[in-house]
Amino acid sequence: MNAIQLIAAERKRQISIELWDSDHDDNHWDNELAIAAAVYALPREKRRLSILGDKLFEILWPWDLTWFKPVKGDQGRIRELVKAGALIAAEIDRLQRL
Repeated sequence: MNAIQLIAAERKRQISIELWDSDHDDNHWDNELAIAAAVYALPREKRRLSILGDKLFEILWPWDLTWFKPVKGDQGRIRELVKAGALIAAEIDRLQRL
């Protein structure tokens, strides 16, 4: 699959498996979806930078840290970028519904 297909498949999974549909997404009004996407899109070494004792991803992540699920292994980076893309798609859709 190409990048667009991977992102579309992830967004479909988020809706059908996680039940994060448009009604759910509409409750994330403070750019939370876009911020979560940005965290996943950050390179791992940048996410782990310490700022005043906290890791950058801990400061930026908009929800409880148990919801942040980085992926390990060779395909992990691609998977994280796919998650980021699906979150961006969800945020764009949410904004268009306003």
